[in-house]
Amino acid sequence: MWDLIFNPFVTLLTWMYSVLNRDIVLAIIIFTVLVRIITYPLLAKQQQSAKRMQELQPRLKKIQEKYKDDREKLAQAQMDLYREAGVNPFGGCLPLLIQFPILIGLYQAIYFALSNTPYQLVDLSERLLIPGLDGLIPMQNMWLGMNLTQPPTPPVNPAYALVLPLLVMATTYVQMKLSQPPTTSTPSDGPPNQMEATMRSMTTIMPIMFGFFALSFSVGLSVYFITSNVIGIVQYSPWGKNVLDRLFGGKAKAAPVPSEDDDDAPAPAPRRVIAANAAGTASSAGATARKKKKTRR
Repeated sequence: MWDLIFNPFVTLLTWMYSVLNRDIVLAIIIFTVLVRIITYPLLAKQQQSAKRMQELQPRLKKIQEKYKDDREKLAQAQMDLYREAGVNPFGGCLPLLIQFPILIGLYQAIYFALSNTPYQLVDLSERLLIPGLDGLIPMQNMWLGMNLTQPPTPPVNPAYALVLPLLVMATTYVQMKLSQPPTTSTPSDGPPNQMEATMRSMTTIMPIMFGFFALSFSVGLSVYFITSNVIGIVQYSPWGKNVLDRLFGGKAKAAPVPSEDDDDAPAPAPRRVIAANAAGTASSAGATARKKKKTRR
């Protein structure tokens, strides 16, 4: 099953390697850029869903306090709130599930392309879907004095290769900060809600985790991580969002999120009632004007 994703990705990456004057690093960068641009609509949908859920947190907290002793009413009130705001609580999961095999395929494509053992080289040649590309194997695996198939740690690579895991950590942190929706709580409101606390802890843990991955994986995969993070930083920046929204036809306008005072606010009058009241007022004003005119005569 995974070969349906791996093999086309490996073939495309190898073809780019041949087109780009056999520069594997440039091929990895261009390949990563293309995949991130193609998957941007899914990322945008996931971010929009997360932002909408974040905006609903004050209302959800109020409902949880009101029905803390009745789980059935709590669940019903939450679903009513989601329906009123036009929010699907699982809306951010589907785009993530679709992206997961694509990201795994991208990662594995780079892993197979940078094969350095006889078995891996044979496996790579069998995955190529375009005849003639097997003549490019083995690919050039040296870049700036670093072996792309080896981890960035000495003695297999020079000491300056350790800069790459640091760049992985830094770019991962910046991307995660930019991708998070703004927090809805302040220090004066007490402790943050569970979602915000989880997001803050993830912003600290994930960069460190990816930094350790970069120490264990090959230098070529560090190039992929850094490239992917830089693209994410551009995507989540205001300028990048504007450009990509124009490219993909703009954003759909979301329904306004109900405020916390909506429960106590009076229901708006129907349009027909408002129109009838306006017509009655105009009729009364006309009758008064006619009365005054007769009196003057």
